[in-house]
Amino acid sequence: MPSDRRLYVGPSLRRIRRERGLTQSDMAADLDISPSYIALLERNHRPLSAEVLLRLAQTYSIDLSTLSGDGPADDRARLQSALKDPIFADIDLPSLETADVATNFPGVVEAFLRLYTTYQEEHLALADRGVDGVEAADPVAEARRFLAARRNSFPSLDHAAERLAQSIGEHDSLAAYLKAKHDLRVRRVPPKVMVGSTRRLDYHRRQILLDDELDHASQTFQLALQLAYLELRQQIAAVLKEGVFATENGERLAHRALAGYSAAAILMPYSAFARAVEARRYDIEALARQFGASFEQVAHRLTTLQKPGQEGVPFFFIRVDAAGNVSKRLDGAGFPFARHGGGCPLWNLHQAFRTPRQIVTQWLELPDGQRFFSIARTVTAGGGGFGRPRVERAIALGCAAEHAGRLIYTQHRPEPTADEVTPIGVTCRLCHRTDCTARSAPPIGRQILPDDNRRTSAPFGFSDS
Repeated sequence: MPSDRRLYVGPSLRRIRRERGLTQSDMAADLDISPSYIALLERNHRPLSAEVLLRLAQTYSIDLSTLSGDGPADDRARLQSALKDPIFADIDLPSLETADVATNFPGVVEAFLRLYTTYQEEHLALADRGVDGVEAADPVAEARRFLAARRNSFPSLDHAAERLAQSIGEHDSLAAYLKAKHDLRVRRVPPKVMVGSTRRLDYHRRQILLDDELDHASQTFQLALQLAYLELRQQIAAVLKEGVFATENGERLAHRALAGYSAAAILMPYSAFARAVEARRYDIEALARQFGASFEQVAHRLTTLQKPGQEGVPFFFIRVDAAGNVSKRLDGAGFPFARHGGGCPLWNLHQAFRTPRQIVTQWLELPDGQRFFSIARTVTAGGGGFGRPRVERAIALGCAAEHAGRLIYTQHRPEPTADEVTPIGVTCRLCHRTDCTARSAPPIGRQILPDDNRRTSAPFGFSDS
């Protein structure tokens, strides 16, 4: 570092402090400086001296490059991403001014981003409320709103998981790392020993027990999940603290989702995964083999590639059972999921059960003209032995049509013909395609015609008024 260069590290220093769950006073005591000096450093009102820089590295065992790295750039990218919201469309916001604000006023940027995230959560909450404006307590909806408001992207967890993955790489395996770092032995035992569990941490005997009927990808994920609970607890808690939850169950579901996010980030570190994704053109099966993960784990991880400045294709993700019940839903592509009622039967997600474990693709068009490209396939949970219960579900991963050309699944036809696009609706009650023969209910606001003298080929006939 040249002697005449001043090092301003506000956002990076703040991230390091929060990842360790420290207050400004705690860090000041650790570094033998005043809390006010920490506050000035974090606001970029003072440059970091060489003496304090070395003290930071020694006290917290950090790589000096992390201080002069992506912190300010991350904040600038996050701010620029938020300012793309249509609500700001009529305001002239030059990128140079945005960069100046991010560099010189990190506290203002953080305040704005917190407020913007809160606005997004409230916007999503309004969509869930009924006509009377009263919202029943729904923990699942709370957790989904928490994730959707942040586009299922948590850069702080990705940073922490990436560093952890580097440490794991110095050992032969996750099991070897857990033994060396936490003195925990991994044992794979029969289901009768697990008594209904797939993973159990036995502190007394210093061991992690895994159901030996889990497949390899599931066993590896469970170990990564346990490691996330052991080493990334503070980082997960810091992210969770940003949310507002009306129910304890909603908060617990969000906490579980963040732990799963962290586990996937450990197994598929952001930078390496993002490079592989582009090299393989989003080939889910090939990526699953490269990273030793399952099809569903990779599809889920693809929805998280929205780190500002390093964005991948924005995807939505949904998982349903054969009855159409939604057990997981994530939206990073602006797809208008039905919040109540069933989905559209014309979407081949619901027909994937006819061709188990085969990928089916489809171009979709909503009534408002929006087009999406969908990839669907069945996945199986459970099993592993004769007579063991299995659960068959179908998952779909999709993106806006404008991004579909980046996927390997469209390499032979990046643009669909008119006949290749399937017109679908969000749900029958909100779809006004009157000639749809798959309709199960009339749309809201349309008058049904009597069928005394005439029966239409569609389930309902409607008045023109």
